[in-house]
Amino acid sequence: MRFLGVVSASAALVLGVAGNAMACSIRDFSAVAECDAAGKGVISVTDVDPSGVTAEVTVYLENNGADERLVGTQTIENATAAGVTVTFSEDWQPNAEYRIHVKAEGYVDEDIKPNLTTPAEACASSDEQPPAEEPEQPEQPSDEPSPETSAPAEDPAPSASGSTAPAAPGDDVETPQGANAPAPAGQSNLAETGAGSNTPVIVGIAAAFVVAGGGAVYFGMRRRGASSR
Repeated sequence: MRFLGVVSASAALVLGVAGNAMACSIRDFSAVAECDAAGKGVISVTDVDPSGVTAEVTVYLENNGADERLVGTQTIENATAAGVTVTFSEDWQPNAEYRIHVKAEGYVDEDIKPNLTTPAEACASSDEQPPAEEPEQPEQPSDEPSPETSAPAEDPAPSASGSTAPAAPGDDVETPQGANAPAPAGQSNLAETGAGSNTPVIVGIAAAFVVAGGGAVYFGMRRRGASSR
């Protein structure tokens, strides 16, 4: 009987030590500030508790030893020895300080020590990266004709001093009112004024006849008076 009591006590002690070793504790939790694939800042908390106790994780941004802002709260369920990770989206600044509190009912209710300090270099977001410069493409010759060669040549404007073609014989030519119209055939400008006609000759012959007639009458009257004496 004494032997059985010793064996039972030893087994209980071993089971107690093993149970304490497998129980959830704050040592099962770790946190890190990193950048995701898109270049955004995140805070990741990992639980490697093999017992799979449900734990609640809360993250705070610290400022001079006090909570400045609540980042968020997430729950880890069914944790394994391989580890289960929850991620908080946080655009953290370099050398910022965060407090991570873990609460597992009946096991843990404390902060991860020490507080998390972010890296000295912030994440480079892909949206902030300058676009790569594209190589300059050589100019391709355009198939479209240039305005200088495509525009048809314009006909020169008719000269104001240019002469018009003479009218053909027999065509009726309108003359402006008051202009000198061409004289009919057989007449000249002298005929229009009377200087080029036979009028002076006729007047001269008539005057000669008048003088001759007057002289004949005169001599006839003298001859008749002489004979009457």
